[in-house]
Amino acid sequence: MNSPAPSQARITIIGAGPGGLTCARILQQHGVAVTVYDREPGPEARNQGGSLDLHADNGQLALREAGLLEEFFELARPEGQEMRKLSLDGEVTFRQLPEADDLFKPEIDRSQLRTLLLDSLRPGTVRWGHRLERISGPDDGPRRLHFTDGAIVEADLVIGADGAHSRVRPAVSAAVPGHTGISFVEAWFSDVGNRHPELSEMVGQGGAIAGDGERGVFAQRNSGDHIRVYLIRQGPADWLAANGLTTADTEGVRALLLDEYAAWSPRMRKMITDNDGAYIDRPILALPVPHTWDHNPTVALLGDAAHLMPPLGVGVNLAMLDASELALALVNAATVDDAVRVYEKTMLPRSIETATALEGAAAGLLEAD
Repeated sequence: MNSPAPSQARITIIGAGPGGLTCARILQQHGVAVTVYDREPGPEARNQGGSLDLHADNGQLALREAGLLEEFFELARPEGQEMRKLSLDGEVTFRQLPEADDLFKPEIDRSQLRTLLLDSLRPGTVRWGHRLERISGPDDGPRRLHFTDGAIVEADLVIGADGAHSRVRPAVSAAVPGHTGISFVEAWFSDVGNRHPELSEMVGQGGAIAGDGERGVFAQRNSGDHIRVYLIRQGPADWLAANGLTTADTEGVRALLLDEYAAWSPRMRKMITDNDGAYIDRPILALPVPHTWDHNPTVALLGDAAHLMPPLGVGVNLAMLDASELALALVNAATVDDAVRVYEKTMLPRSIETATALEGAAAGLLEAD
């Protein structure tokens, strides 16, 4: 089968995260039809996570191509670029404040970014409640997308923007994410100005980090007077089960964490004792480095589906840059096949270089210095 022109192709994106939505938005800006499928039943189905810093040299470039940069700055928090280092006693030992006009990497809540992107798309672009099971069909197309509800959709190009556990990735790569040996335990704090003033004072307007070499903590201010705390620990991914626990056993998890952080001050241990609600276990996964695959004319990967790395400030930025570059390649190429080749020529070397630099770097979040 000859590869179709992008303007005539059936382009399908799997995953309505920042990368998939950015790609869809830019394609629509240029008159290219696209449909996005997402497994969630709707945009409010789950909490989208904490705050993101979108960088001027990647994430913001993608938003400019999407025509959404001004709207982003209206929502973003430049003051969120503040970073603090805390001692185990909760004292601020280092503080980096952004300049008054610094817009290099302002913060925005994930939910706000997603809403901004969703609202920019034409009605009906995103089809909710579609969980992809598998992809069939010849490499040169058309591809058949099999969803768990029995629906089957044909596509000339399938874009995998469906994250760490991508169901699109197996069409081009046998690689699966592995545990890095680091896990985060997420805790939420609400109405911090009134209910958790000491934590609010310690964290400031951005993020605060502390570590003792074996365990760490990263506290991050979100909008709406919320703070998320990520307790950072070493060990196997199944550490909860190995201790006979699940996240439903809040008190049991809390007791285990308090034992692990016993040497930390009572002030810092309030991040374990005073949280609002249950803990969330977040094993940190990464794809093998380097992760490459043979070119396929009907499948493209972006973001974590292509290059899952430790969460060190690059994930969403690279996903959105990938999305922008893939969309523009489709806009400017004669065929879908040509566009995917152009995109991968830049994306793969960039992702390999970045993943190589970050390999094993999550362990640095535990360090006292």
